[in-house]
Amino acid sequence: MSDFLNSPAAPAPVGPHASGVSIRHTRAKGEPRFPDGPKADPAGSHFERRIRSFQPRRSRVTAGQADALQRLWPLWGLDIDGQRIIDLGELFGNGKPVVLEIGFGMGEATAQMAAGDPDTNILAVDVHTPGQGNLLNLADQRGLTNVRVGNGDAIILLREMLAPDSLDGLRVYFPDPWPKKRHHKRRLIQPEFLSLAATRLRPGALVHCATDWEPYAEQMLEVLTAHPDFENTQADGGFAPRPGFRPLTRFEGQGLDKGHVVNDLLFRRVPHRNA
Repeated sequence: MSDFLNSPAAPAPVGPHASGVSIRHTRAKGEPRFPDGPKADPAGSHFERRIRSFQPRRSRVTAGQADALQRLWPLWGLDIDGQRIIDLGELFGNGKPVVLEIGFGMGEATAQMAAGDPDTNILAVDVHTPGQGNLLNLADQRGLTNVRVGNGDAIILLREMLAPDSLDGLRVYFPDPWPKKRHHKRRLIQPEFLSLAATRLRPGALVHCATDWEPYAEQMLEVLTAHPDFENTQADGGFAPRPGFRPLTRFEGQGLDKGHVVNDLLFRRVPHRNA
């Protein structure tokens, strides 16, 4: 995941056919970056400060992305403000299963998965404004109605805004590996995170992680294996082959060309211990 807070880019709404063109616009002091789009800090100061698994990343928003944010955020966007419990059926307009994806980058893989499985809703969460706009644009262009884009901290979403047993799956693809040892505490896949996620996942829900950083893959496997709320879908207790529903992304392909090893982990939420 990546953060867009304090980004210097300040796009204004433009036409949908200007994709790829960077926007330059001087905002007045205090003027919202996207008046009808994602808020810069939706949760504000309502919640405690803590170590985050994501960090700010400055990046330009193209004209096409800005247009998608302006047009589609009121329809398909969700600011994670922590102030209410979300009715997922109302959010998507149907009662189909919902999978939470944390950290979707530019959204190409998310759009492919949504197109390949229209009977599954995807709530895709990130804090990177260009990626949010790009995914909205892809969903619009491809006529996808089963994608909603969340803006903000996924921990707040899970803890404050989702009901127990409301999710049918969790996807975490290529999270920041935080390779330096002193930064390992920032990694998302930790026992505390899994305990929180387990309360929102229905029994049988699939947790699917993927990373090209082998030390992080080993840590993920160790933490998931040790957690009492999850069981490995692999009989040998190891990594899983990449399932057909997870597309091979351009980023992943570049890594494979360089000799990187990509590991997938597929774990299932076991029935509640007090059930």
